[in-house]
Amino acid sequence: MSVEKGAIQDALAKVGLADGGDLVSRDMIRALQIGDNGAVKFVIEAPDAGTASRMEPILEAAKAAVLAVEGVTSVSALLTAHSSGPQPPKQPPSLKVGRHPTPQAGPQAVPGVKRIIAVGSGKGGVGKSTVSANLAVALARRGRRVGLLDADIYGPSQPRMMGVNKRPASPDGEKILPLTAHGVTFMSIGLMLEEGQAVIWRGPMLMGALQQMMTQVQWGELDVLIVDLPPGTGDVQLTLCQRYPITGAVVVSTPQDVALIDARKAIDMFGKLKTPVLGLIENMSTYICPNCGHEAHLFGHGGVAEEARRMDVPLLAQLPLELETRLGGDKGLPIAAGEGAAAEAYARLAQGLVEGGMG
Repeated sequence: MSVEKGAIQDALAKVGLADGGDLVSRDMIRALQIGDNGAVKFVIEAPDAGTASRMEPILEAAKAAVLAVEGVTSVSALLTAHSSGPQPPKQPPSLKVGRHPTPQAGPQAVPGVKRIIAVGSGKGGVGKSTVSANLAVALARRGRRVGLLDADIYGPSQPRMMGVNKRPASPDGEKILPLTAHGVTFMSIGLMLEEGQAVIWRGPMLMGALQQMMTQVQWGELDVLIVDLPPGTGDVQLTLCQRYPITGAVVVSTPQDVALIDARKAIDMFGKLKTPVLGLIENMSTYICPNCGHEAHLFGHGGVAEEARRMDVPLLAQLPLELETRLGGDKGLPIAAGEGAAAEAYARLAQGLVEGGMG
């Protein structure tokens, strides 16, 4: 009986780490090999030697989890530490995040970034951050070099959704080294704060924080930077669209009228800021019962499609409401990184942006 790679990855994803996440979401599995006779080999790569010295119990748990997979006859695993190049310093960055913005003459390009796509919504709770994370992963799976900036400064959720909560390093106290997960380079204000710590800033502090994350992060060479905006039409949206060359905006809404009312305001805002609206996304469009297959429209149906027709903008996707999407976000394993109806919907969304020259 042949053993599927996905089954091994699923087993390893159940091995949790003391500081959050698991072996798969933290991208610590290397050289995974599956022999015809069911022999499995892999390497666990820790971020540094100190972490590796504490991970012997994790290694044993991983071997036991893989051995329990049907068809696996033997497991050989090694524990190693990442050692390519100089390691970033362990001390927290010495730069102040959330300062007042520095003067800037006109829109400023972000070095190395070809396109910037803003993902916005008129109100919270419509799945904008989920869409941002999964769109970034889906584009990365299509071979694009993708960055993800969590600009939802009051409610940053991308560290949880991407499965990484390590504080970024800043070797010189000026430049910030972003993190990487699921093939995506990402940065969030949530990575710079203690868990549960509230951000209590006025407008100028918000604008300064956004400016730092746009220009002081070493994004490298990116085909596209996805910016997960806060809900509404406030300071962050205004600063982003006025200070940086935004390729276009994507507006996320659920089909219900109360969400569409606010989505119209977001579209109007982007219009007034002369930011092209690339299209609308209808999230939580349909729910299919996993037991009986019945299709239900819990939040209404077709409202976003009708709004797109009325405003003469594309309907980019109708994304299903699935339990797996929520579970994946909570575990740091975006649904777009796997298989299934939701993953296919995000793959089509990413392909549409690529074909349109936006991804």
